Amino acid sequence: MTRFAVPTGIIAFCGLAFWLSTQFDKVPPILLRGMQPADFPQMVLILIIVLSVCVALFDRPIEHGRIPATVWVSLALFATFALAAQVDLFLGLGIFACALAWTWGERRPWALGTVAFVSPALIFFLFDQVFNIRFPRGLLTNLWYG
Repeated sequence: MTRFAVPTGIIAFCGLAFWLSTQFDKVPPILLRGMQPADFPQMVLILIIVLSVCVALFDRPIEHGRIPATVWVSLALFATFALAAQVDLFLGLGIFACALAWTWGERRPWALGTVAFVSPALIFFLFDQVFNIRFPRGLLTNLWYG
C-alpha cells in the first residue's frame, strides 16, 4: 500500500496546482495569439498526473538502501535557492546550480563556472529577449533593466 503514497501525493499536489491555475486571468479573444495563460501549466500538470497514475499501476516496488547524504544536501540547497532568489532570481539560480553540481561530484572549475554563470545567463536572455518575459527585479536584473 505504501507504493501508492508518493504518486498519490504528487497527484494531490498537481490537483491543487491545477485548481490554482484556473484562477489565472483570461486574455480577451481579440488579443489571444495562441493559448490562454493557464493552458500550458494545465497541460504539464495533466501529463504529470497521467505519469503518476502509470507509476502507481505499473511500476514494481523495489527495496532501496539508505538515502545518501547528497540527497539531504540537495534538498537543503532548494531552501538556499529560495532564500537567494529573494535577493535575485538569477543569483539564486547560479548559486544553486553550482552548489548542486559540486554536491553531485563535479570538481572541474570550468564546468562549475559554466553551470553557475553561463546557464543562468542563457536562461535569462532566452526568456527576456526571445519570449519577452520580464523577471522580477533583483540585484542583477536591476543592472539589465536599468
